[in-house]
Amino acid sequence: MDLSRRALTRAVVRGVNTVGATPISSRNLLARAGRLVGPDGSAALREAVGGKVVLVTGASSGIGRAAASRFAAAGATVLLVARSEEQLVELAAEIAALGGTAYPYRCDLADLDQVDALVTKVLDAHGHVEVLVNNAGMSIRRKVRYSVDRFQDFERPMQLNYFAAIRLTLGLLPTMMERESGQVVNISSWAALLRPARFSGYAASKAALEAWSDSVQGEVLDEGVVFTNVHMPLVRTPMIAPTKLYRRMPALTVDQAAGVVCDAVVSRSRRVTPMVAAMVGWAESVSPGLGDVIRKNAI
Repeated sequence: MDLSRRALTRAVVRGVNTVGATPISSRNLLARAGRLVGPDGSAALREAVGGKVVLVTGASSGIGRAAASRFAAAGATVLLVARSEEQLVELAAEIAALGGTAYPYRCDLADLDQVDALVTKVLDAHGHVEVLVNNAGMSIRRKVRYSVDRFQDFERPMQLNYFAAIRLTLGLLPTMMERESGQVVNISSWAALLRPARFSGYAASKAALEAWSDSVQGEVLDEGVVFTNVHMPLVRTPMIAPTKLYRRMPALTVDQAAGVVCDAVVSRSRRVTPMVAAMVGWAESVSPGLGDVIRKNAI
């Protein structure tokens, strides 16, 4: 073990970054404190999803794949949704080999007709979905001056991050309301709160989904359905590796991010937010000008 000053400093910084970047809520903390059995949260997750049908979009890789595996290990019937059928079949086989149950459903969520067909297949085969995890998404980092002639920079994230998510949710929501039980987990981003420069298309699409979810929550408040918005920070995936700037930013591993998703399902929190993002949001409420400076220099 390297106990040099430099190594210890790096360890402390990594720890602080993880604490500051990990999305939390008061219910998350209470749930963790109450886990007397299974310190890794497996017992609580088993109680939350065991025997239930959980649909995860973007399940072929990254956060979606890791979260889907955890749900299956906890006894859920997991419906795996993504464009890559080969990867979904592979994951379903891995889950089955470990004693879990998972079904692959290939779907290009950007195609709303395919989303409608997916809803029909899922309801015909399983009757209902109790937990929907809207994880699939895309991000674009580009200065608006370079998007003047690229309107697709705003259409594409809105199509996948917003329209696809609400189309799928609308298809599954009626059975949740009828059963008076359900949860919709939106894997949003701290960009929806920070609204950093160069991410206007992405931040707007995530903020739109949150606004829609909050509005609908008021309509289903007495129907047993909860909308959870998870403000996910950067996650160390191959997608962000080429951007050297991100190496200095607080970030979670894929497994840590999957743990956040599972905690959100256990706690049924309405919002799960990183401490860093919450503090920046508070600073902007005091001084919008300060928020502009933070946005300009963030990422």
